[in-house]
Amino acid sequence: MKNKMRNIFLAIGLVSIAVMIFTFDVSFTELWQDICKAGYWLVAILGLWGVLYAMNAVSWRIILGGSGECPVSYLHLYKLTITGFALNYATPVGLLGGEPYKIVELTPYVGVQRATSSVVLFAMMHIFSHFCFWIVAILTYVLLFFLGYLPMDGLMATLLVLMSLFCAGGVYLFLRGYKTGLIVKLIRMVGHLPRLGGWAKRFEESHQEDLQKIDAQISELHSQNKRSFYASFLMEFVGRMLQSLEIYFMLRLFCLEDLGFIQLVYSFLILAFTSLFANLLFFFPLQLGGREGGFAMSTAQMGMTNEIGLFISIICRVRELFWTAIGLFLIKIGNKNN
Repeated sequence: MKNKMRNIFLAIGLVSIAVMIFTFDVSFTELWQDICKAGYWLVAILGLWGVLYAMNAVSWRIILGGSGECPVSYLHLYKLTITGFALNYATPVGLLGGEPYKIVELTPYVGVQRATSSVVLFAMMHIFSHFCFWIVAILTYVLLFFLGYLPMDGLMATLLVLMSLFCAGGVYLFLRGYKTGLIVKLIRMVGHLPRLGGWAKRFEESHQEDLQKIDAQISELHSQNKRSFYASFLMEFVGRMLQSLEIYFMLRLFCLEDLGFIQLVYSFLILAFTSLFANLLFFFPLQLGGREGGFAMSTAQMGMTNEIGLFISIICRVRELFWTAIGLFLIKIGNKNN
């Protein structure tokens, strides 16, 4: 990738961070107080995400290895993973930033077709694991209701049914995409959008062979290399489960009555329902507002105070800013120009 293009990605990320900081509805005094309250747990949270990004990089490397030799070092994939997620956090509609960046940076190593298919497969696996994660959370909530740990009224029951249908539909669509490919279908869907129909048709016609090869590589991972498929999925799903520790670390600061296994389960549910709500608002940069509202509602459903929900949302925002800044910094380091 040319340095000029890297600078464009960097500028977009920096502008988005600046917008997020100046629209953050918390005073700097309150922010500093919460950071001090988090103390060494904040260090643990920041370190946890270093591990989670490492697992994402392993998942991506497994996908790359499933289609042939992987000539890219793990550390370079780790760097691209952090930067890709940083750009996704910082830009509206998420995938408009990180995925194109990773494709362009990976192309000199494996070619544009393989780079595109691996990045698309990784994004699909990341989202697919989220749907499975949410389904497990819904089943867990229902189980805890029958055990008497959580409430269930008509509104909550309706929401769980709607979420179940949404997640089941997502899993079905992704499994179909893994079997038959996804890129050509997405281009044709874009063709139905106003003012984009002509462009999509011309793009498909001029790149038809390349698009079909990318779809073939996507379906090949699921149909012919199931070991790589399930290994990649396991890394992503376990990573989502480990992310619950971030919430658990913060709940420990409030010295709630139960610090045992059930509170760890609550942390898992808070994360799951908050991430579901926030991802429904994917068009906001850094999921501005959606994450905070999700934490407020999910902690309240667990019988916790608004103070806890607000504290968790603030510390998560600090963690996102920290790793987004690191990801943007890494744009300028260890690059291969093409």
